[in-house]
Amino acid sequence: MTDDFVLDVSRIRAEARQRMETGPVTDTYGLDKDRVIGILNDVIATEVVCWLRYTRHAISATGIDRAQVSAEFTEHAAAEMRHAVRAAERVSQLGGDPDFDPATLTQRAHTDYTTPPDADLKAMLENNLLAERIVISTYQEIVRWLGDDDPTTRRLLESILEEEEEHADDLVDLLGV
Repeated sequence: MTDDFVLDVSRIRAEARQRMETGPVTDTYGLDKDRVIGILNDVIATEVVCWLRYTRHAISATGIDRAQVSAEFTEHAAAEMRHAVRAAERVSQLGGDPDFDPATLTQRAHTDYTTPPDADLKAMLENNLLAERIVISTYQEIVRWLGDDDPTTRRLLESILEEEEEHADDLVDLLGV
């Protein structure tokens, strides 16, 4: 096996100087930047809808297990908002505008905003588990699509995906399934 890797630093320096206004997006970026920004804006919408759902459930939950379930929902809500902000920061790095438009959030989100009865903690847990499972599946597909063409966005989504899997595990524990 031969090692044919050659790093042409002179060429890279020249190319880097040519389009400084594009910031971190270089000529070696392997994907359609606008497509990635669109996908990330859908991730933002998904995370904001999850934040809204978890927050609503945390506040409105009633019943004997309310304290434990509400605390878990509150913790998950905070994580979802952090995810949205991280995705928005990546959109900005790519030269796009993060889309937090409330008028289109639910249409762009991968998950639904649900409002089961306040006393139905099981339904709240199930709704949130379903949403986490949807997010896990969609983010896995996005990560596979990104591949090696945008490792920064891929790593971002992988780290969010890891937390979403932890959320699903927490919800399964609370459901006792």
